[in-house]
Amino acid sequence: MPMMIGGAIGAFLGIIGLIAWWGSFIMILKGALPILLILGGILAVYVGYDDMQEKLREERQRQEEKLEKAREEIEAMRAKAEQYKEELERLRGDGK
Repeated sequence: MPMMIGGAIGAFLGIIGLIAWWGSFIMILKGALPILLILGGILAVYVGYDDMQEKLREERQRQEEKLEKAREEIEAMRAKAEQYKEELERLRGDGK
């Protein structure tokens, strides 16, 4: 309860101060606006760069997964080819 009362008093005093020093508030706002725009722009560039890096990492990961799958398929085909080769040699040996 005391926090709520303190908050209400602070808000009331803030409104009175804003009305009393409106010109000073606008001057501070005019000075702060370019700085806020610069900082917001820098933040947006950073977030965009980070997002782009994340997409590149994900794409690289997908490519590596596809490459690993292709390698596994190649190894399976090699094993099957080796099995067929051994079977062919065995059949040739049985025919002699």
